[in-house]
Amino acid sequence: MSHPSDLMELKEELIRAKYGAAGGLLDGFDHTPRLAKPKSGAKPAKERSSGIGTRRRFRSTTPGLVTKDTARPEGVHIINRVQEADDGDDLISPVQATVIHALRRALATSMVVVDQYSDHTGLSKLLKDNLGGDLPASRQAEFSELLAASSVIALHVFANMASYLLASRQADASDVTIEVGDVEEILTDNSHLALTGALWELDQDLALFADNESKLVPTIMAFLEQLMDKVALRAANLPRLEAFTAVSYRVEEDNFDISGFSPASAAKSSNLVMTFKKPNEIVGNHIAKYQAMKLAKMIMAYDFDRKLNPFVELGGFIFTFMGDGKPGTGKTILIQMMAGLIHDYCQNAGYPFRYQNLSTESIDSYQGKSAQNAKAFFNNVIDPNVIGFGTIDDIDQLAGKRGDRQSSAGQLEITAVLMESFAGANTVVRGNCTFGMFSNYPENVDDALRQRAGARFLVDGPQSREDYIDILHILMGKNHKIPVGDHTLFETQQIKKAVARSFEAHSKPQEDGLIKVYEQTVKKLGKLDTLAKIGTYLDNIQNVDERFTGRAIKNITDAIKVRAMDFELPDEWMEKPDLFLAKDYETKKNMINDLSVPITVDMVMQEINRYADSEFRYADKSDEAAIENMVRDFGRQEEAKKRYLENKG
Repeated sequence: MSHPSDLMELKEELIRAKYGAAGGLLDGFDHTPRLAKPKSGAKPAKERSSGIGTRRRFRSTTPGLVTKDTARPEGVHIINRVQEADDGDDLISPVQATVIHALRRALATSMVVVDQYSDHTGLSKLLKDNLGGDLPASRQAEFSELLAASSVIALHVFANMASYLLASRQADASDVTIEVGDVEEILTDNSHLALTGALWELDQDLALFADNESKLVPTIMAFLEQLMDKVALRAANLPRLEAFTAVSYRVEEDNFDISGFSPASAAKSSNLVMTFKKPNEIVGNHIAKYQAMKLAKMIMAYDFDRKLNPFVELGGFIFTFMGDGKPGTGKTILIQMMAGLIHDYCQNAGYPFRYQNLSTESIDSYQGKSAQNAKAFFNNVIDPNVIGFGTIDDIDQLAGKRGDRQSSAGQLEITAVLMESFAGANTVVRGNCTFGMFSNYPENVDDALRQRAGARFLVDGPQSREDYIDILHILMGKNHKIPVGDHTLFETQQIKKAVARSFEAHSKPQEDGLIKVYEQTVKKLGKLDTLAKIGTYLDNIQNVDERFTGRAIKNITDAIKVRAMDFELPDEWMEKPDLFLAKDYETKKNMINDLSVPITVDMVMQEINRYADSEFRYADKSDEAAIENMVRDFGRQEEAKKRYLENKG
């Protein structure tokens, strides 16, 4: 996985030098749609200023491009269109001014980035050669590929920055929802044509949906989101994009960063309305609690300048995890604890923190809306300018299982988005956020989606006599004088001792199916103390459960790396930012590296058994649920036959 390692500042004078060209695009140009059809009811914008004609023609300022018109060009006047959304007021409103300035600045920045990409890749010279008729035939393919790459770069930077600049205005109109549909006019002939095609389609959407000012920004934001999604898909199949994705760009005046095709949004914290829980208020769940506490501190090591977390580079960062257990065992309180810890750490460090939960309310009957909700959830949390924590509670109800007739179209849309987002071709793990999936019935979660969870938190609640006494003491409160009796409160909850006992319990498997595989392997090979023997054990597991694939091995090795970082960053480092959080990236990485411990055979076996136990547990429950459903179906068939014969007789 690659991470942007360089930061290139886009100079303000270069951006402002492009204002003329950007303003010309917004002022007016002709465009003949090639992939999309004009939308029914989208009339041309009315002329507002006496000096602007209805058929202004904008000539490309890009050297090396010769454009020619085809039949029936459509006049596009974005400024006039924006001014129409005010019920006929002759004066431009603050919202309209903000929109026009944001679009102009985003277009100008897009042009600057394309220029820098062109200079870096040699596209600038090829454009000049093409203009002079000197382009060699042997370089035609390279020329076309670079033009296509510059096109998607131009579109993404424009959409990304415009969305970023308009984010605060979108918050003001958060109660307005606009569905613009798919963006179709994605042209990759060259960057100029790509921008004119996108602006033409934006003009169409504004004509249809922005009939008053309250709908202006929501319409543009909906369009920009769809444009970014479509461009990201197109970029995944294009070559010659490394020169763009390997560099992070920054516009200092707007505090805006461009990192490949990852969307950015204004770095604002979410206002949490949640009852936070402290670790000492959670009884049992030792491993889950310990891992959540470690992960909360791991995230805080994120470096906002480098846009990377040292734990990602060193190994051991948990990007996705699944917490599963029976109802009432403490999944919700675990979320409250982890969110509370990160929230408090961020407040102390002065970092923006964003928490978001994807709930069943995100499932929508409107086609594509569920996927849009899931994508917005992911993009909000992964924003590299904030510390993020995203949760998906009751994921078995939210994300559909492919092949299950009970799953709705909306649930399957969410499954597809989460699978692509958590481990897709464009997923970049920076270490600024983590996603937790929680379920009482993980066996009902799609197998492939469940395996996207890099870590497993078994939430099993109180397990011992001491646990039940401790939890009774907590929940009883202080309005009583009942003596505790023969028990030392919270002695068994000391986290390090409890976690050591819990990990040791996984030195051998716990699920019946896995125990058989383990015992057969040990009987044949003896103690599993070499990579060859452990690899044989993994192969034997796969022979029994075909779902135990290479992704499972990756998840296990990631968990082993977490164990190598089997330490908590000192509380003092969180309380006094100067000791750690405020340090530069390399210093933080070296401080973390000094605390790491060697990987041992015991760690490897414990993590294999922990992960494999969970998969066998899910498989057994899933198979049992499938058998029960089949029994129910057979019963219905028998009853149907019986009634049919009775009615026929």
